[in-house]
Amino acid sequence: MREPTGKARGGLARAASLTPEQRRAIAKKGADARKELASLPKATHGSADRPLKIGDIEIPCYVLEDDTRVLSQRGLLSGLGMVKGSTRSGDDQLTVLANGLRRKGFANNEIVEVIKNPIRFRAPHGGRAAYGYPATILVDICEAVLVARKAGKLLPRQSNIADQCEVLVRGFARVGIIALVDEATGYQKDRARDALAKILEAFVAKELQPWVKKFPAEFYEEMFRLRGLPFNPDSVKRPPYFGHLTNDIVYRRLAPGVWKELKARSRKNSEGRPTHQLHRLLTPEVGDPRLRDLLMKVITVMQLSDKWGDFKSKLDRVVPAYDETLKLPFELENDTGEGL
Repeated sequence: MREPTGKARGGLARAASLTPEQRRAIAKKGADARKELASLPKATHGSADRPLKIGDIEIPCYVLEDDTRVLSQRGLLSGLGMVKGSTRSGDDQLTVLANGLRRKGFANNEIVEVIKNPIRFRAPHGGRAAYGYPATILVDICEAVLVARKAGKLLPRQSNIADQCEVLVRGFARVGIIALVDEATGYQKDRARDALAKILEAFVAKELQPWVKKFPAEFYEEMFRLRGLPFNPDSVKRPPYFGHLTNDIVYRRLAPGVWKELKARSRKNSEGRPTHQLHRLLTPEVGDPRLRDLLMKVITVMQLSDKWGDFKSKLDRVVPAYDETLKLPFELENDTGEGL
C-alpha cells in the first residue's frame, strides 16, 4: 500500500493529532452544513453553461423548485459591467448603485432590500450552494439607471453601466425577462399550462379590497400638465377620458393578462359604467406593491417629459405595455396629446 504524500499526508497527521472532542465538533459542523444545504431551494432547470444571452452579454440563470426565476449573482454583476467585491464603504458595487438611485428618487426600498439579500439556492449539478437574484430585479435596475441617466443624475463612472442597461432593455423589453429565462433553461417545455392563471391569481383579488387612495396627486398633476389642461389641486374632477389613458399608461403595464382580467371582473351599473376603481381588485400581497412601484416609474417619466407624445415614447421604452390591444373610444382615436 502506497504511503500518502503531500496534502493527504498532512491531513492524516492533523486528524491523528485531534482530540475526540475536536473530532466531534468538526463532524457536527459538517453535518450542520449539509443540513443547511439540504434546506435550500433547489434549482430544477438551468446551469452555468446554459446562460441567458442578450447580445454579447451572458448571464447564468436558473428556475427554482418554487418556480422562482433566478439570475446568478456574479452573472448579473458582469451583465451590468460590474465586478464582484466590496467598495471602500464595505458594500458591493450593486448595493452602492441601488442606494445611490434610491437617494436620488429613482429606486425604492424594495429594490435595495432585494439586492442586499440575494437568494441562496442549490445549483442543479453538484448540489453546491449558489447566490442569485429574482430575474425581474434586472428589469427594475435597468429602468432606474436609464431614467437617472436621462435626468443627468448618474456619475461619470456609471456611464458604462447605463450603456449595458440600454443593451439589456433593448434585448428583453418586448419579450419579457421571464420568457427569456424559460427559453434559456428549457423550462418552457415543463412550464404548467396554467402559468398565466397563476400570475392572474397573484395579481387579481377574488373580492373587492377596501378603498384606499392609490394614485397620488402628483400623478394627476402631471397628467393635466402633459395634456395641456389647468390643474386644480382642490378638485377631484377628472375628464372622463382620463380613465382610458390610465388603463393605457398603468394597468396595461402591470403584468401579462392582468388588465384584461381586471376589466372582466369589474362591476358595472345599468349604464355600463364601472362602480369601483380597478385597483380595488388588486391583491394586497402582489398587485398593490407592483402598482406602487409602477406609479413611481410612470410619475418619474412624466416629470422628465414636456408633452404627452414625448412622455408616451419614453414610457413605452422604460415600461413597455404587454401585448394587449387597447380599444380607445372614438374621441381618442386621433388623439394629438392635447386636452380634449
